[in-house]
Amino acid sequence: METLKQYLQEHPFFEGLPENDVDLLVGCAKNVRFETGAQIFREGEKANQFFILRHGRVAIDIYSPGKGNITVETLDAGEVFGWSWLVPPFCWNFDARVIELTRAVAMDAECLRKKLKSDPRLGYEMFKRFAKVMTQRLQAQRVQLLDVYSA
Repeated sequence: METLKQYLQEHPFFEGLPENDVDLLVGCAKNVRFETGAQIFREGEKANQFFILRHGRVAIDIYSPGKGNITVETLDAGEVFGWSWLVPPFCWNFDARVIELTRAVAMDAECLRKKLKSDPRLGYEMFKRFAKVMTQRLQAQRVQLLDVYSA
C-alpha cells in the first residue's frame, strides 16, 4: 500500500522537492473521499485546504445569476486544485463539485501556512508551484472565453 509520503514524492507537483520538505508537507496531508454530487467547497467560504486529485472528476463552477452554475473547468486524476488557501483573505473564488466518486489528498491550509512561514525557502518554492497552476487555470479559462465569444 502506497503511503502519503510516497504519493507526494512521486506526484509531478512535488517533483524535485528534497525529502525533508516532503516530510514537512506530509504532516499536513490526509486522504479524503467524496461521493458523486458532493460539494467540496463553495465560493466565499473559508479556503482551508487544497487538494490533489487521486481518482475521479471534479467540476470547478462559478455561479451566474439567471443561468445558475457554469462549469469553467473539469479536473481529472493527478491535478492539483484549490489555491485560494495561499492568498488572503483565504476564501474560495469558485465552487468545486464532484462529478464522479473522488479520492484525493487534502492538505490542511493552516498547517501549511505555519510550516511555510517558518521555512521561507519552502514557502517560496510552493508559491512558485501554485503560480504555475494558477497560470494554467487562467489560460484554460481564456481559451474557454474565446470559444464562447467567437461563436
